Amino acid sequence: MPSAAQIIAVIDFETTGISPGQGARATEIAAVLVSGGRIVDRYASLMHSGERVSPFIEQLTGISNAMLRDAPPAEQVMREVCRFTRGVPLVAHNAAFDRGFWRAEAQRAGLDEDPAHEFACTVLLSRRLYPHSANHRLGTLAALHHLPSAGRAHRALADAEVTAHLLLQIQRDVSDRFADELCRRAVDHGLLLALQRSDARALQRCVARYERAEATAP
Repeated sequence: MPSAAQIIAVIDFETTGISPGQGARATEIAAVLVSGGRIVDRYASLMHSGERVSPFIEQLTGISNAMLRDAPPAEQVMREVCRFTRGVPLVAHNAAFDRGFWRAEAQRAGLDEDPAHEFACTVLLSRRLYPHSANHRLGTLAALHHLPSAGRAHRALADAEVTAHLLLQIQRDVSDRFADELCRRAVDHGLLLALQRSDARALQRCVARYERAEATAP
């Protein structure tokens, strides 16, 4: 009997700086749910933390201090997005960045970490699957694969939607490239995690090993 299609949430933050460890805070978050080869739902919100946005960040993202004054509190937004993604694994482009802000903002909101919220990274996956790409920035990969544009870059929902389309492209390419090894009907989050940890020259063995383990799992 076919299993239900897995839901994966694609996350993107806009922030006041590069690291919560250096005092940076989130200014916007988006979560795009994908399942069965398509986008099925979206969440996005500005988030007010009290941290000021520098002129450089305002020019980069278009998010101003005036916009954030009217935004909901960061703690409220994190509670909402955690409800939206409860029990769902996560994906981000350059996941180390988004994972850091996800954990820092969730902790500030008093939220316990959901064990399902393990991040896969489309940068790591693209390095394994598309070594011919000039680089692995989101815009470069979007152009390489002719992905649809979702609006201004460096806004959370636009970047999350492009990353979601990149994830769907990755899932299709893995399914096509390793069709002989794949017994499963879909490229799930667990396989994405295995592939991003694999050597680029050993992807076929990685897929075969993953499928054998899944076939013998209780």
